[in-house]
Amino acid sequence: MPLIPDWKLTTMDLYALLQDFFLQIDAFTWGWALIPMLVVFGIIFTVSTKFIQLRYFGRMWRVIGGGEKVADPDQISARQALVVSIGGRVGGGNIAGVAVAITLGGPGAVFWMWAIALVGMATSLIESTLAQAYKRRMPDGSFRGGPATYIRHGLGKSFNWLVVIYAVCLLLSFALGFNAFQANTIAGAAENSLGIDRWITGIVMAAIAGFIVYGSIQRIAKVADVIVPVMAFVYLLLALIVIAVNVTEVPAMIGTIVANAFGFESAVAGGIGAAIANGLRRGLFSNEAGLGSAPNVAATAYVKHPVSQGITQMLSVFVDTILICSATAFMILLSGVYQPGTEEIDGIVLTQNALADSLGSWTLYVLTFAILLFSFSSIMYNYYLGETALRELTPSKIATHVLRLAVIAIVLMGAIAPGATAVFFFSDPLMGLLALANLTAILMLLPTALRIVKDYTDQLKSGIDKPVFDPSKFADLDLDATAWEDADVDTDAGAGRATKAKAKSKRR
Repeated sequence: MPLIPDWKLTTMDLYALLQDFFLQIDAFTWGWALIPMLVVFGIIFTVSTKFIQLRYFGRMWRVIGGGEKVADPDQISARQALVVSIGGRVGGGNIAGVAVAITLGGPGAVFWMWAIALVGMATSLIESTLAQAYKRRMPDGSFRGGPATYIRHGLGKSFNWLVVIYAVCLLLSFALGFNAFQANTIAGAAENSLGIDRWITGIVMAAIAGFIVYGSIQRIAKVADVIVPVMAFVYLLLALIVIAVNVTEVPAMIGTIVANAFGFESAVAGGIGAAIANGLRRGLFSNEAGLGSAPNVAATAYVKHPVSQGITQMLSVFVDTILICSATAFMILLSGVYQPGTEEIDGIVLTQNALADSLGSWTLYVLTFAILLFSFSSIMYNYYLGETALRELTPSKIATHVLRLAVIAIVLMGAIAPGATAVFFFSDPLMGLLALANLTAILMLLPTALRIVKDYTDQLKSGIDKPVFDPSKFADLDLDATAWEDADVDTDAGAGRATKAKAKSKRR
């Protein structure tokens, strides 16, 4: 027997160690720490903003009609930022994840999904307001920002270590891991319903992804502006048809949801506990409020006041969970195929079977089309988050080029590899760390966010319908005043002012 142990590791041993390491992170974050934090913080933000998601519910919808128009062609509008963030939040999880939550948690899970979305709307407002307030104007006139920016400029240089943790987690989880998942979802759906080989789907997707990633946030916004409304319309139309066909069953369905949510009826083992756990988890995973991803897109928009984009991003949470996730839930609960408590359920299959039961087998192809749009919009969104994270780590153009090539390769690999989910096992744990970093930051910066919210509400009370942000009122904060130079002028007259600001930014 050798006196010195053999420390030689095989590839499989190393893989097992890595899996175990990330499983421990997952157990710490999603297992017990993160969900209670998201719920408690959401309640704190709701109370501290005096239930702003209810007070400004009507204002959320103004952006759909156009809202504030950009003063510079290199900037994106609040509406475009909204559709990009909706496109990222809405994905295959809105179809498969909701189905699994209902199966394991019963109909009551839907109620708690709604509840956490309403609370999460306040969280989304806080993080998006901070992202806007601390955003930086780029040399080309566009804006960038997000949690890494408000950590660096809001909390100070002593928290640069938190910026690095955040950026690395965002880069690896979204740009690489989740893009592989989305590509795998698209290729699987195309193969199962249309008989298209995974290689073909992968090559087509990689080519389209290349066109997008070698563009800019402006190109991503323009593509999302087309894809997202179409996918939302198609999916919601299917749900409305199912509701119309089963309209007499709707009151009973709502009654069942409420009864199961509060334990008056029990559809699965675990009763009210299972309903709460599955509803909260699905809602949090779906709408991303507090996870620190969507603020990166929120910061890119041209708005006159940071809170304007915060209110807009509340609408993104509402559309994702209250509308899209509810559409999936209603289609399942109104069908004759729902079996509570079934183990090893395939969420996509359950939703497909539910639609076919209500409307016929032709819906298989329509649902596949919806999945394609959902997943592709997420790929665009995930790439942009990865690029934003990389720029926080290094300004190197070579590094950005490498990332773009890596994303194209990841999309191809994810499409052709049936085991993609096993390879990118690190994504969920890293997203958990990402959320912890963001939640820590926004809680510490809550007094600042509330000052900015108060400035917005005070202007509304004084009769100003479209409040304007004046960074000089917040001279104690490390803000980029050039990002707001064209906010105090009318949109039609703003182009010249914006051009001057761009020139000034280039000189700096």
